[in-house]
Amino acid sequence: MKSEILSMLRAADGYLSGQQLCDKMGVSRTAVWKAMNELKEEGYKIEAVRNRGYHLVENADVITQAELQSMLHSKWIGGRLEYFDETDSTNTRARKLAEEGAIHGTLVVADSQWAGKGRRGRLWTSPKGVGIWMSVVLRPAISPLHASMLTLIAGMAVVKGVRSSTGLNAMIKWPNDAVLEGKKICGILTEMSTEDECIRYVITGIGINVNIDEFPGELAETATSLKLEKGENIRRSPVISAVAEAFEEYYDIFLETCDMSILKEEYNRELANTNREVMVLDPKGQYEGTALGIDNEGSLLVKKKDGTVASVISGEVSVRGIYGYV
Repeated sequence: MKSEILSMLRAADGYLSGQQLCDKMGVSRTAVWKAMNELKEEGYKIEAVRNRGYHLVENADVITQAELQSMLHSKWIGGRLEYFDETDSTNTRARKLAEEGAIHGTLVVADSQWAGKGRRGRLWTSPKGVGIWMSVVLRPAISPLHASMLTLIAGMAVVKGVRSSTGLNAMIKWPNDAVLEGKKICGILTEMSTEDECIRYVITGIGINVNIDEFPGELAETATSLKLEKGENIRRSPVISAVAEAFEEYYDIFLETCDMSILKEEYNRELANTNREVMVLDPKGQYEGTALGIDNEGSLLVKKKDGTVASVISGEVSVRGIYGYV
């Protein structure tokens, strides 16, 4: 009921009477009053005026089940929504739900994580109230050989979602990091379960630095947050909603060909590495070159000093800028 009330308050032009709310939802005045008090306790500023009704004065940065349900406008992401005030890892939760048969598009969101997952087993710090920690259960009918490109899709979704919800000019650092002013704002971790050369499910985890005020030590040189770049607090639920909508858009396009051929041009426009000098950290031997963009398989094309072009495959190597993170 609280998610319906929030949606109605946001859509209202001015005040919304208690009777209008009662009639719309088929509940008593007491139920509406109770729900309003709960929303106020969660951090919403709701003005109540006799003979006029209720008015949502300002939108607080609240992350709850009701808030997310009222903000999500995606078609299939969030068809099942699981929210946690605190959890070990949204990827861990999503994997457990997937094993139990959770539907395609199941969305798991947490306000904080105590065991957030980063790449190569690293811990992803996920404090309460300052970030977006979310994971999506996907059940794509594609070959496991094509699944690695889903992480590029997620990167594109974060960049578009951040741009549309905040106005910040986010870009992609190959393959899937979202960056602002050359610093990382997002990490993406994709995990897959297969059986008999078929995908059982894919979990795409997304962590975005939103209202973090500072980063310790050397991390400050490579990481930033939406708040630091915007200069003001950012509401997280509209960002989550925008990322979910963008993810659906790119995912559906990707499934048409199961590669990046249709999305390649757009991806390369958003690629911060394009035409920049990069260092390819390959276990077989590192080398420098100029990043040219991705190919249809999502590999980064790098022109070496000798003029040859190498195809760098995501997951096998790392790419760093010579004069900075990008």
